[in-house]
Amino acid sequence: MTLDDLRVFVAVCRAGSLSAVARELGCTQSAVSQHVRRLEREVGVGLVERQARGVVPTRAGRVLERAAAEGISGLDLALRRLDEMVRGGGGVVRVATGGATVRHFMADAVVDFRRRYPQVTLEFQTESSSRSCFDALGDHGLDLAWVTFGPPVRGIEQRAAVELPWVLAVRADDELAARERVEGEELAGLRLIGLPENSTSRAHLDTAYRELGVPAAASDTSVADWDTAILLAELGLGHAVVPALPTLRGPGHPGLRFLPIPALPPLTVGWAVRQWDALSPPARAFADTVTHHCRTQSGTGTGTDAEFVRD
Repeated sequence: MTLDDLRVFVAVCRAGSLSAVARELGCTQSAVSQHVRRLEREVGVGLVERQARGVVPTRAGRVLERAAAEGISGLDLALRRLDEMVRGGGGVVRVATGGATVRHFMADAVVDFRRRYPQVTLEFQTESSSRSCFDALGDHGLDLAWVTFGPPVRGIEQRAAVELPWVLAVRADDELAARERVEGEELAGLRLIGLPENSTSRAHLDTAYRELGVPAAASDTSVADWDTAILLAELGLGHAVVPALPTLRGPGHPGLRFLPIPALPPLTVGWAVRQWDALSPPARAFADTVTHHCRTQSGTGTGTDAEFVRD
């Protein structure tokens, strides 16, 4: 069993096609099959099943694919770290984020980091959800991912940066605008704008609604992101329950009021990594810089000693 065997096997499982992997590697389909057959001989069990439209991993194949993918990703990351150590200085920090993450959580931190580490390049890869950010950590050799915390994810360490209370976005001319807060049970009587389907923040909110007795049907409209929910509230198309993002503290929404909803448990956001101790010094410095700015803006302190969630 060689590292090349495992790399090809993982590629076959993900592509679902021997010919596609052969084209990608610039070799014959027979050569790709030889890698898979060698593994099957060594482990003594079939790893892929041939079907009309390609191949799929067997149950045993899925077990090996997951383990091999994790090992290869960790090895590639370590080799990149060693290369950066040999070259010294500089380096690249690669970050997976949501569509509006940089603007809401990282803008000031990026400016601060670039001033202090001008020789380091920052690269951002936009993902559609926290789930896809987790996947990107393993599939694309990224250093960090900014995520909304949910259940533990196998092989991933999560480090909390800040907890965000929930607020209700209402127009300044709304009858609720003069209130200092909104009680949880009052949400049942409002036309709410739903957060993105299948998002971690939506799952948190739906769980809290159920505990408060707020029916799921109270969310009449579903949007793609927090920004759209806030925009629709500003246009008078409903009320939006959103996290108290750092950017909401500024003057950017003069036509809105953001009322605290103390009954809803706060949303935790922060960093996900494959192995915190294996991060390069620039990646760790960037993570700490973002955490520092988030906590400063939210008024929750400036330390970097955060809680880990690991599986």
